[in-house]
Amino acid sequence: MRKKPIDDVVSVYGNSESAKALRRVEVAKTKHKERSMKIALSIAAVLVVLVVGVVVIGALLPKHHVASRSAVFRAPAPQLLALISGAQEWRPDVKICEVFGKDGRTFQRETSQHGQTVMYELQGSQPPNRIERRIATEGLPYAGTWTFDLEPTRVNGLAPGQGTRVRITEDGEVYNPVFRFVSKFIMGQTATQDAYLKAMGKATGEEIHIED
Repeated sequence: MRKKPIDDVVSVYGNSESAKALRRVEVAKTKHKERSMKIALSIAAVLVVLVVGVVVIGALLPKHHVASRSAVFRAPAPQLLALISGAQEWRPDVKICEVFGKDGRTFQRETSQHGQTVMYELQGSQPPNRIERRIATEGLPYAGTWTFDLEPTRVNGLAPGQGTRVRITEDGEVYNPVFRFVSKFIMGQTATQDAYLKAMGKATGEEIHIED
């Protein structure tokens, strides 16, 4: 049987002061390793509990949700509708956007700055007051539609019809429980709508105030 480090010390130095000092060092090292192992196991246990908690809470949240946000723009509805229905490179999160027709339907294929590509179908168009974007890519952990309602709104300093309230209503489903947890408690279910409206504000050269 292999001797322990402490036994090696005793065999070499006996019970001298040097041996006692070395034994204390070895004991301290052993205790340090034991403490480190306990800490590592405790951290691993906490992480497991957190992951399980996120999954359980996410599983209890409803898959379906509806969320709505709006903002007033100093621009007419046709101008804003053209932004919504056209290429989306005016949004900072979009790297490439292709707009094309197929079988009498219109699609937007977006590639994000991170390389993810998602296709949307434009439907229910009622120019210049309404248009809907439906997620057409299958197999994603989410699905649903965004309905854009553009309502002429009186804005100080502008002629009638030159101001527009844009409302985005999201009717969506999130299938992955972790995504549901993140969407509900970390990102917020209106985060992407807020980002879209802010980007539209920059595209029209104005600061906007987002409302429910």
